[in-house]
Amino acid sequence: MADFKELTLHLDKGLATITLNRPERLNALNAALKAELLTAVRQIAGKHSGVRCLLITGSGRGFCAGADLAEGGALSGNDMGASLIDTYHPLLQELAELPMPIVSAVNGVAAGAGMSLAIAADIVIAAKSAYFLQAFVNIGLVPDAGSTFILPRLIGDARARAMMMLGEKIPAETALDWGMIYDVVEDSALMETANTLAMKLANGPTLALSNIRKLMASSSTNSFSEQLQAEAMAQRAVGQTHDCVEGVTAFVQKRRANFSGQ
Repeated sequence: MADFKELTLHLDKGLATITLNRPERLNALNAALKAELLTAVRQIAGKHSGVRCLLITGSGRGFCAGADLAEGGALSGNDMGASLIDTYHPLLQELAELPMPIVSAVNGVAAGAGMSLAIAADIVIAAKSAYFLQAFVNIGLVPDAGSTFILPRLIGDARARAMMMLGEKIPAETALDWGMIYDVVEDSALMETANTLAMKLANGPTLALSNIRKLMASSSTNSFSEQLQAEAMAQRAVGQTHDCVEGVTAFVQKRRANFSGQ
């Protein structure tokens, strides 16, 4: 197992929890943290990792304040596009392709690329004190890290465009009302709620959940007939799994299914 300094990785009964661990910087994404995130995600994705769900959260007062501007960027003359291609894109692509569900537990601020990371999860739970911010325009930049793809699909073009152009904080309860996130809970209940939900997913039919991720991802670009075909192919695959046999058997026997992820 890799030795991490900018995050912690905890494994428990099929659930992997990544906690961003730069609380003094509101878990801002520096080069070291991005590299460790990619290493952790690749470790989780490993064939023999035993991981069936990923939970992402932040330590301290915030989830993630976005890119660590103190590390450099426009003021240092760096090519910020190259930085995205080299460091953010591999991480976001591998998160998107993980064969398991992802949950994010948002405490405090989720801004810029930190917001992109939060809403890239399949299920987002936020504390009441949390807020979401498309901060890019406030420093003369455009949204990145997938925001312009993910956000309009969650809340529609009008609200997404306003968030990006106005650069205003969106409270957690507004984000819930807009359909950006799944649930808002009391701050004190955030991690217990997120852990319970993530553990339920970790004990679920992993291959079916992975295929749900793929089907949802393809639905925005497929035609209706293409999506019907994708559903049929996915159903063919998961219909032959041990978990499907167990699920149907448990239903007939009126008992709780014991899914193994196979």
